[in-house]
Amino acid sequence: MSAPTAQQTSGRARDVEHVAEGLVPRAGLLTRLLLPEGDRSLTRAEAALLAALEAGPRRVTELAGVLAFAQPTVTQLVGRLDGRGLLERARDPQDGRAVRVTLTPAGRRELATVRASYRAVLREKLADRSDEQVRALAQAIDVLDDLIAALRDDRGPA
Repeated sequence: MSAPTAQQTSGRARDVEHVAEGLVPRAGLLTRLLLPEGDRSLTRAEAALLAALEAGPRRVTELAGVLAFAQPTVTQLVGRLDGRGLLERARDPQDGRAVRVTLTPAGRRELATVRASYRAVLREKLADRSDEQVRALAQAIDVLDDLIAALRDDRGPA
């Protein structure tokens, strides 16, 4: 296999820069645009916190690390969601000073409702796109999954 040409390298560099500059702002914008159209029972931060609990209970400090939120922000979110019955707080059996947060069945249902709403909006908008555009987005999701895994590996356990 031959080495890439200078033109191929510069084209790749442009593409990498385009992704580096545009991915995060567009992902955030997409999420914000979906929120008003979809179910508004949860804020983005609340939905992210509930999603982080799907795999099982977590400490507040662990949630703060996973979500990249300040611990007081997570504590406030947990209090709000606990008050709505979407999660439960309990003392950590291994460390009585720490609080473990668990998703309740009502929290799972609420998260599922919000996700179903987002998916319905996206299905409607994707129906207007070409097969090639939809295929490109589907392939991009696989690339994003690989990128997320690499970033998690670099970050270490939360």
